[in-house]
Amino acid sequence: MAPTDALFSGGEIAYRSAVPVDTPHDYDYDFLSRRDLTVNDTQKVTLGVIAAYIVGIAILWNVPYIRWVLWPFKMLVIAFHEFSHAFACIITGGKVKSISLDPREGGVTHMLGGRNIITLPAGYLGSSLIGALLTFCGFNIVASKIASFAVGVCFLLTMWWGRRDWLTIGTILASVGLLVGCWFIAHAEALRFVILFIGIMSSLYSVWDICDDLILRKVNSSDASVFAKRYGGSSQCWGVIWSIISLLFMVAGILAGIAAFRQSAEEMRNDSGKFIPTRF
Repeated sequence: MAPTDALFSGGEIAYRSAVPVDTPHDYDYDFLSRRDLTVNDTQKVTLGVIAAYIVGIAILWNVPYIRWVLWPFKMLVIAFHEFSHAFACIITGGKVKSISLDPREGGVTHMLGGRNIITLPAGYLGSSLIGALLTFCGFNIVASKIASFAVGVCFLLTMWWGRRDWLTIGTILASVGLLVGCWFIAHAEALRFVILFIGIMSSLYSVWDICDDLILRKVNSSDASVFAKRYGGSSQCWGVIWSIISLLFMVAGILAGIAAFRQSAEEMRNDSGKFIPTRF
């Protein structure tokens, strides 16, 4: 917890000792409510960056030609999507044969066994959950450093499963290079905003890709269409449900970040300088 957090600081404890005995519960409730809901200046900047990311991604996603600017990040979140399929397959008793990424912004995971009722939606829901966790970590530099290790593990597993696919290997190596490079900029402050961008991109990818496949292009081989054929309902219905869940994950990640990380920008930089310090 931040050293300036009033709830545990010496000044606040002294102040609370002066509160009448018959009112401590009301005071605690009011204070914690303010702590959870009030957005400080650093968090306002972070929320502004998130809003800019959402608008920027929405524009770049849909404008011809310049949409290729997002291509490297699309391939990155597709890797998260395929990793989520593979991970769900493993934990439900299946075996992953291979993962490959398609330069036309697609991917495929070849699996044996596993429970399809879990592995099919896991691609979108898993990648959006990863996005929410990265968004949460993007509110703090040290948390972003820790998140980069977790992302690295995901990448290594994905690269192992996709070791015969050079696009997969190249995408992952470039992503790892980006993350490592950001560690050396201002005690990894740049890393925080990269993790935040990847988190927002991964959350929104599920929504927009489902819209592209099921509403605009009506692709017959999407995860939602296969799920609908096996378990009933329509692909559009399942796509909408998964999109709503993805958005809820993103909102939850943002709210959790606001509640958990109350430090100022200077405090974050100081803490980051003590946790695997790097500076360029």
